[in-house]
Amino acid sequence: MKILAKILKSSKTEKLKFQRVSVSDFQHLTSRLAVAEETVRAIRSGEVDSVMVAGKEGSQVFTLDGAEHAYRMLIESMNEGALTLTADKAILFANRRFAKMVKCPLEQVTGSSFRRFLSAADRATLRPLMKQAAKDGHKIQVLLHAGDGSLIPVLLSIRELANEGSKNVIIGMVVTDLTEARRNEEQLRALTHRVVQAQEAERGRVALELHDHITQLLCAVLVRSQTLADQLPTREKRLKREALKLRELLGQTADEVERISRNLWPGVLEQLGLIAVLRDAGTKFAKRTGVAVKLACVSLPARLPGDIELTLYRILQEALENVALHASARRVNVKLTMQDHLVQLVICDDGISFDPKHPPASRKQKKRLGLLDMCERANHVGGTVNVKSVAGQGTTITIKIPFGKIRRGSQIQFVENRL
Repeated sequence: MKILAKILKSSKTEKLKFQRVSVSDFQHLTSRLAVAEETVRAIRSGEVDSVMVAGKEGSQVFTLDGAEHAYRMLIESMNEGALTLTADKAILFANRRFAKMVKCPLEQVTGSSFRRFLSAADRATLRPLMKQAAKDGHKIQVLLHAGDGSLIPVLLSIRELANEGSKNVIIGMVVTDLTEARRNEEQLRALTHRVVQAQEAERGRVALELHDHITQLLCAVLVRSQTLADQLPTREKRLKREALKLRELLGQTADEVERISRNLWPGVLEQLGLIAVLRDAGTKFAKRTGVAVKLACVSLPARLPGDIELTLYRILQEALENVALHASARRVNVKLTMQDHLVQLVICDDGISFDPKHPPASRKQKKRLGLLDMCERANHVGGTVNVKSVAGQGTTITIKIPFGKIRRGSQIQFVENRL
C-alpha cells in the first residue's frame, strides 16, 4: 500500500525550550519520531508516490509516479547524481550517488533544500536558470559544499520534467562530478608547460649555435668572396659580376640566419625589456610584409617577470604571423597597457574576419594551432586570451595577464611609435 509522505517546514521564529515533559508528552514525541523514521524509510525504498510540502502558499502535493519501475534502478546505478526539485529548490528525490558526492546521509538530503549545498554567488547564478528550465535545458558549473566542508566542482544539467495533470513545476537535475576531470586538466597543463619550457630552452640552444657558429662561418665566407672579387682581373668582367652576386647572396643568407636566430631567442628582451622587443618585432614585420604597424605602449615603471615578457612577445609573434598568412590586412595596431597588477596587450588588424571556433577549411590547421598556442602560453602565466573577429572590422586579440611582484630595472619610456 502506497504512503503519502508529508513534510512540514518549521517556522523560523519557533524556539526550542527545555522544560519538564509528562509521560504522555514523551510518548507522543516518540510516536511522531517513529512516523518520521518510517516516512524516511518509505522514501528511500520507493514506497512513496507523493510528497506534501507545507510552504508559505499552503500545502502542495508532488506526485512521484513510477517510483517502483525499472528506471529507478537505472537512476540508482548512475555514476552521476540525479535529483528532482520543486521550483523553490526543495529536493523531492536524490539518488545515492548524489548523497555520496556531497558526503551526507540520503535521509538528510531528501526533503532538504538544494540551496544548502551552494554558495551565495552560485545561488544567484542558478536562480534564473531554474526559471528558464521550461524553455530549454541549461548547464552550469558550480562548487558544491559537501557535508565535510570540502568543495566539489560539478556540472549541473537542468531540465523541467513533464508533470501532466499538475500545476506544480518539477525540475530534473543531473550532477556530474568534475573533480577527476579538473585533476587531469591540471596535469595536462603542467605537462604542456614543461613542454613549452623545454621548447624555449631548445630554441635558445639553437639560436646560440646559429649566432656563434653558422653566422660567423657565413661572415668568413663573405669576406673571402669579397677578397676573391677584388683579386679578379678587370678584364674578367663576367667572373667579377658572378663573384659580386655570390657575395650579395652570402650577405642575404647571413642576415636571414641572424633573423632566425633572433626569432628563436630574442636577446634584446633580456637586455632592454619588453617594449624594445615589441618595437623591434613590429619594425621587422612591417619591413618584411609591407603591412603598417602602429605600436602604443605605456611607460613601464619596472620590468615584468621574465616569463610574462616572453609570453607577450611570443603571442605577438604568432599574431603577426597569422596576419601575414591569413588576414590580408593593411594595418595592425598594437597597444600595451598596465593597471594595478594587470598587463594587457591588444593586437588589432583591419583584415578579413574569421570564426575563432570554426575557421575556414583552407586555413583551418594553421589558424587553430596559432590560437591554441596563444591560449596555452597565456594560461601558463595565469592569463587569458580573447579573440573577437567581426566581418568588415578585422580581428582583435586581447591578452590579459595578472602579475604579483615585479622586478625593478631600467625604466623604458616609449609612448608611441609609428612603424
